[in-house]
Amino acid sequence: SFLHNSEKCQFLCVFCFKSRKESMARNVVSADPAAEFPAEAGRYHLYISLACPWACRTYFVLKAKGLENVISKSIVHWKISGNDGWAFGPGQYRCDADDVNGKNFLREVYKVHDPEYSGKITVPILFDKKTKKIVNNESAEILRMLNSEFNAFCETEEQKNLDLYPEDLRTSIDEWNDVVFTDVNLGVYRCGFATSQEVYDGFVVKLFNALDKLEDRLSQARYLTGSRFTEADVRLFVTLARFDLVYVGHFKCNKRRIMDYPNLWAYTREIHQMPGIEETVDRFHIEHHYQESHLQINPYGIVADGPELDFKAAHGRDTQFAT
Repeated sequence: SFLHNSEKCQFLCVFCFKSRKESMARNVVSADPAAEFPAEAGRYHLYISLACPWACRTYFVLKAKGLENVISKSIVHWKISGNDGWAFGPGQYRCDADDVNGKNFLREVYKVHDPEYSGKITVPILFDKKTKKIVNNESAEILRMLNSEFNAFCETEEQKNLDLYPEDLRTSIDEWNDVVFTDVNLGVYRCGFATSQEVYDGFVVKLFNALDKLEDRLSQARYLTGSRFTEADVRLFVTLARFDLVYVGHFKCNKRRIMDYPNLWAYTREIHQMPGIEETVDRFHIEHHYQESHLQINPYGIVADGPELDFKAAHGRDTQFAT
């Protein structure tokens, strides 16, 4: 198989359907002041796309941990065009200039890190403004750094104490991450970019079997690992939040909508309503990115009108699982 059950093979929201090979930067920011990349306020910058689920799970944790005044960010333009890849779009809706390196395209930021770099251009990027180096461009690793290494700078005690990867739940979190990553996070891309009926048929069965399993789990527990919200929920949420918006139609994942799963839909709404998280789910960027950028799927780049979704409706998960 051309797919591997590994974070190294993330599917990209890019113009062509390609697997993400070994991420080019795998360094770690540490709370240890003697580390090569010590956690410091104002030193690091996060490059993200509001369309990309992989990038937005890092944005989610940035918000949840109260680090927006500690780590700056740039949001790229929603559309990927031709060979230019991700671009900056100052002046356009929720698009930023590159105020750190003054570049027009994200590929140029990779060249700041390494002038000889010729690999994949992906988001997110955690960039060190002091050394002008990309610390890491693997979303799973950035997520965990934001979770644990910047606690000294969190805005509130509650945010400081929030641990999305607690030691006592790590086995359970890792197990759910495997389910979510392989058949849900990647599953929608496998369906959307399938080039034969046989391949699509196999992947769509796995996707909806996984969603059925998750619906059953969330009928019994408020979150995937039980009563505590964890990294596993963040990883699932970014796909659920995009599912009815683009994956149902654009990626042919239309056997059922998330709205048709009572527990998955209520769970999605609960997370969406957590403080600050709504800002990480931008319908315009999501819908326009997928439908304008993937021209091999949608040749005319026409953006669909709909569906009607109410993420603000009462979710009832708090009373459903009241102790």
